[in-house]
Amino acid sequence: MELKQAMQYRKMIEQAAVSLPDEDALTAPEMFPRWEAGKQVTANERYYYEGKLYKVVQSHTTQEGWEPDMTPALWTEVAKPGEIPVWRQPTGAQDAYMTGDKVHYPTESDPVYVSLVDNNVWVPTTAGLWETV
Repeated sequence: MELKQAMQYRKMIEQAAVSLPDEDALTAPEMFPRWEAGKQVTANERYYYEGKLYKVVQSHTTQEGWEPDMTPALWTEVAKPGEIPVWRQPTGAQDAYMTGDKVHYPTESDPVYVSLVDNNVWVPTTAGLWETV
């Protein structure tokens, strides 16, 4: 197969992948475009970076130092259904926890907390805003 033809197929695969729900997208994250610096990205687009699938939180132009695993205000890792992540300090309304969201705190092996309110940016041990499951 020629490089030109392979690149055309890659583009078609990436276009088809856009319509996949997150659960299906996680079965083949390599189908999504790879994160690279200097690219204009739009909210809700998904990109592959270091073996994981990430979703754009805020539209921006990518740059070195703003990699998906380092900038939660710009990116969120696409989680498997039912997977409970470790709590991360939200940077604003775009990544605040909502009522019913569950997190481990402070590490993956520690208790699970559930948010009792929307737009929760407080640490899970804050009384009245979280409860232990």
